[in-house]
Amino acid sequence: MKTDYLDTLGRYWGFSSFRPLQEDIIRSVLAGKDTLGLMPTGGGKSLTFQVPALTVPGLCLVVTPLIALMKDQVENLRKLQIKAVAIHSGCTREEIDIALNNCLYGGYKFLYVSPERLGSELFRIRFQEMNVNLIVVDEAHCISQWGYDFRPSYMRIAELRQYHPQVPILALTATATPKVIEDVQDKLLFRERNVLKTSFRRENLIYAVKYSENKDRDVIEMVKKLKGNGIVYVRSRRKSVEIARYLVQEGISATYYHAGLEHQARNEAHQNWTIGKIRVIVATNAFGMGIDKADVRFVIHADLPDSPEAYFQEAGRAGRDGNKSFAILLSSPSDRAAVSHRILVNFPDNVTIKNTYSALGNYLQIPVGSGKGASYDFDINDFARVYRLSVYTAFSSLKILELEGYIELTEEINNPSRIKFLLNRDDLYRFQVSNSRFDSFIKLVLRSYTGVFTEFTTIDETMLAKRANVDQEIVRQYLSKLVSLGVISYLPQKRSPMVIFFEERLDEKSIYISKENYQTRKERYEERANAMLHYSLSRDKCRSQLLLEYFNEPGSPPCGECDICRIKNESALRQEDFNMLREDIQAVLALQPMTPEQLFERIPANRDKIIEVMQWMLDNDIIRYNTEKYLILHKSE
Repeated sequence: MKTDYLDTLGRYWGFSSFRPLQEDIIRSVLAGKDTLGLMPTGGGKSLTFQVPALTVPGLCLVVTPLIALMKDQVENLRKLQIKAVAIHSGCTREEIDIALNNCLYGGYKFLYVSPERLGSELFRIRFQEMNVNLIVVDEAHCISQWGYDFRPSYMRIAELRQYHPQVPILALTATATPKVIEDVQDKLLFRERNVLKTSFRRENLIYAVKYSENKDRDVIEMVKKLKGNGIVYVRSRRKSVEIARYLVQEGISATYYHAGLEHQARNEAHQNWTIGKIRVIVATNAFGMGIDKADVRFVIHADLPDSPEAYFQEAGRAGRDGNKSFAILLSSPSDRAAVSHRILVNFPDNVTIKNTYSALGNYLQIPVGSGKGASYDFDINDFARVYRLSVYTAFSSLKILELEGYIELTEEINNPSRIKFLLNRDDLYRFQVSNSRFDSFIKLVLRSYTGVFTEFTTIDETMLAKRANVDQEIVRQYLSKLVSLGVISYLPQKRSPMVIFFEERLDEKSIYISKENYQTRKERYEERANAMLHYSLSRDKCRSQLLLEYFNEPGSPPCGECDICRIKNESALRQEDFNMLREDIQAVLALQPMTPEQLFERIPANRDKIIEVMQWMLDNDIIRYNTEKYLILHKSE
């Protein structure tokens, strides 16, 4: 079997060996074991299921909420001549029907599905007839209410086991606390506990926190000092534009990226940064999926992330090539107030949530009692404008409604134009003979694309127009006319987030927001936010150790490189200096009690070194504070 999967790796990807943990996961899956794989960002998760799925007969089902990522992976597999298809909220019923048929009869190896599609009767009927060799759950932390990105639609995944009870499940995630690790295995009905993971420790990634009074200025100064390319993460779209412009004014090639940009503008920014045309990309957390750049030398967070999980994942985009890199977090006195404000914004009151639900139904023109299972294009900025809502309040309210299982709000879906011929080749030939004015155009399409008779195929009207030496509008007119004649099915390009209604629209009084779940989720959010705040404010423990302890890896050695370790190394006292300062402190306090400030004035030495010795003496009960908060001698050594 080892020879088989190594042959598969070499045949399709040209590699002769695996990265750490990849082979362990593959062997576990091929042995038929349910497996939870914890792999860091950029660790090569996709090969852990693509290789075993290609090694044995059957189809691999991949459940992922990241539509952009599933599209990228399907495209990459097809480039390797591997049959793969994706089903998500942006697909029409006709597309889904054809895709599922192809998975049943067309020799496909990979079916990517977004979780909200799993509940449809159409999918379930076809799925139970498929020859499935593996079920993969990507971003597996989404199934746990303890996780930082819980999605109710993930709860449907375990129901698939009844159709293929012997098929193993492979769950994959980059970040998970001990509670989440246990919960994922429970929710996916693992037959036995089986967790494979590497340490979260990143030897080459140097963490640091910089205390900042002016974050814009400090970002610019850090980028000037640091070498190589990097990412600057901010929380607002406006800030991403501002900082990118400041960097350009300072002679640094930079661009910005956020969810409000047109798809083409985002792609261009991403591509220019990836190929090195742009050195720094300033982005919101919308910039994350599809980052395939190993030589990122620094990631700077100008604002506090919501959780250590989010920070670890974003910071982990630096140094994937194993070379020395930096993850820097800017911290300011206003961070604590910002965290409190986020909690208020992320958890609106019940009245606001119910009003938002009603407004959503009215905006989409869904009558009460209708809409179950339907998907709707949705522009949250326009929605907020029409109903005079804060975009943040609207988004947070919709997310709580999503957690309660009423709706799902998807990421923006970029659906390029697709066509499929409805006639078979013989009938199409007869059509061309009798309709000569369409003959040249049909031949152009057939020369340009394959698979148009069996599945919806992505097309580019601009490219077809150039090849035909006509305007794009002429191409669209030809396509529309062929639709009206029953020759093709044509789905024009569309870019939009979507709202999916899991239940029919209810009247406002029937909306129930569970107090227990609401409060529990709020408390968990507060715990994660406060853990992140603690990380940023801590001044006495190695940054790497703090993160590792959060992910249940206690006892790791200090990294020796972070800001805390460097301060300790630079201020380390020689034993004779330590003894001299200890004697000085004892001698001064023997005369009279003093405040620390008075002590600093009386002893002519470095303040940090005095503090270090003073802290040691307090810890060892040699000195202590009296009731008036003065330092006094307590016991002789």
